[in-house]
Amino acid sequence: MKTNFALREVSLAVAAVVGLMAAATGTDVAQAAGKAAGTYVTGDFHNHTTCSDGTLSVQKLVNKSVDTFGLDWFVQAGHGGNSARNCTLAEDPFEPVPPALNLSNSAPRPPGTYPSGGQPVGDGKGPQQLWQNTLPNGAAGIKGDFAGSTSAQAMWKWQEIQEFIYPVIENESRKRDNKPIFVGLEQVVPGHEHTSTAIIDGQLPAAPALGNATAMAKFEYCFDRADTDKSRGAGNQWDCTVPGSANNGLVDSAARKILVNSGVGSGTAGHIKTVEGIKWMAATAPQSSYYVPAHLERAGVFNPNGNNGFNIEHLRNFNNAAPAVAFGFESMPGHQAEIQRGSYTTGAVGGGTYGGVGIYAANIGGVWDALLGEGRGWFFFGSSDYHNRGSFGPDQRESSADFFPGEYTRDYVMARTGSNKLNMQAIVDGLRSGNSFVANGGLIDRLSFVACASYPGIGARTNAVVEAAAVAAAANNTDVTLSGCATMGEKLVVRPGAEVVVSIVVRDPVGNNFAPYSFANPSLKQIGITQPLNAPVLDHIDVIGGKVTGYVSPTDTANYAGLIGSPAASNPTAALAKTFNASTWTALPDGTRKMTYRIPAVTASQYVRLRGTNLPAATPYETDANGNPLLDFGSQGKVPCSDAMCPSHMTTVAGVKYSSLDVAAWSDLWFYSNPIFVEVQGANLVAGIK
Repeated sequence: MKTNFALREVSLAVAAVVGLMAAATGTDVAQAAGKAAGTYVTGDFHNHTTCSDGTLSVQKLVNKSVDTFGLDWFVQAGHGGNSARNCTLAEDPFEPVPPALNLSNSAPRPPGTYPSGGQPVGDGKGPQQLWQNTLPNGAAGIKGDFAGSTSAQAMWKWQEIQEFIYPVIENESRKRDNKPIFVGLEQVVPGHEHTSTAIIDGQLPAAPALGNATAMAKFEYCFDRADTDKSRGAGNQWDCTVPGSANNGLVDSAARKILVNSGVGSGTAGHIKTVEGIKWMAATAPQSSYYVPAHLERAGVFNPNGNNGFNIEHLRNFNNAAPAVAFGFESMPGHQAEIQRGSYTTGAVGGGTYGGVGIYAANIGGVWDALLGEGRGWFFFGSSDYHNRGSFGPDQRESSADFFPGEYTRDYVMARTGSNKLNMQAIVDGLRSGNSFVANGGLIDRLSFVACASYPGIGARTNAVVEAAAVAAAANNTDVTLSGCATMGEKLVVRPGAEVVVSIVVRDPVGNNFAPYSFANPSLKQIGITQPLNAPVLDHIDVIGGKVTGYVSPTDTANYAGLIGSPAASNPTAALAKTFNASTWTALPDGTRKMTYRIPAVTASQYVRLRGTNLPAATPYETDANGNPLLDFGSQGKVPCSDAMCPSHMTTVAGVKYSSLDVAAWSDLWFYSNPIFVEVQGANLVAGIK
């Protein structure tokens, strides 16, 4: 998947950066040195085992994600609520249930208790077996209020996390030299649908100490909509009140958490409970937790009397309540190989995905641009949402449902660890920083995206010098840390009239991605381009920019709350500012593409962000004349898959195969970067970025 830069190019780039550093003042150098060194690392934070509605054990999912597909970090995060199957039993051999977590941390766990398995699961075997049939004391070992049925009693997720899933995850991390493998949660959100969350407190302490995921388990009990247990976590005796909250009066006196009844007003009441949960995270784990709404367009618009999607006002409420915890969304969903890509039906906001991305981020000038236009630190993420391979087994390369974590979608996150080993806190800090990007299908595997101020005279910066710094950063899989420059998730503060030099360096990796298909991409073949599906080529990069006008007050009812297309959910200043392609970028033999432009005489605060694809503009059923992604429902079953090697599971109409399912996903690849902000002194503040 990765190749090394040519040594000559690296040497030239480093020499140019040395020259730039030499020209900088002592203060510049000190400020640059003050930012801890880091690299971009790949991971996934939303996926499922049989402890929710997945098909694999914890061990096998970790093995596939970290060992087979090479992720640097991994968060196992199934649904909240309860489930009847024991996901800690490996596929083969069938092992005894692991002992419950020893919360006293006084006794080591037996070595080799949690081996990874390799055989496909079968009904009633391995992790398909029930808790009540595999616990040493049977159903008596299941705590809290009764759930499920007498033939398949369910265990509450809080107990699964605290006593069973976490010990397995810790062991898997230890086996891999303490690689960051930890426990999160896909919260079933009161008033809404789902959110990817984690609280890392207690997890993965330095050996030989034993850790715990009690904080994560408590959050699930307290704030998950599907967790209707009222036992206070049995012997844990949890209390879910939020320090200083005016809503603590809503907490049930027995369950010690807010209980929301279904029906009229349940969506509104659920949203209040959700915000309380975010406030609780901010009060108890302010730097060690995150809250990222998942596939947030999928369930449609918010329903005040039910549990559906997220409107823009809810995202604003989350970010206002805890900007260091609720700082982005997962608008690039998993389930990319489904016939309804992303599992988005016509009932989703936008009617489906666009190039595999929900309309909140895919639409220029829409919800994401509206939030960025306020100057909010609100960032873009993706995930696998792995459940299963559809009609295929987990060890087959084809899929009619999901891709494994790291196989197709990757979050590239800046982890600043200096000379220390990669750790969980560096991952959470990296997510919060917004210094990250998401790429599908190995379209790119390196990105250096930087904006630098340039002033007349001694403060001048040339395009060539900034570009050289970006090339050197990309070569080292890091970012540009020079004073007077900013990268993704950061803001560059400049005087009015400054020029801003924007440099973009990506690597389109030489070689094959993980696609099992080497026949020609059907979407490109229809326009006369022959390109193997497993060797995609970056076609172009779009630079999207918009003005920053400041935060919208919750009291501004016309501009704070509204559906997509409304003034509240729009940024009319957002536009396609620049497009780079083979005729306007400089290409190096190793797949590196470098490009630079200048924003002249800035007077208004603004931001820039990137997206890129393997598809040219005006590709039928895929992109419009401006290169914007089209509704994916328009391509499934429309583009012929005429190659003799086109697989039999494609949609077939009147004997003709059409690109669909995993072939359609491998055909249509995108990457999205997070924004760089430019704050002009005396103009609107970019208040959400330090």
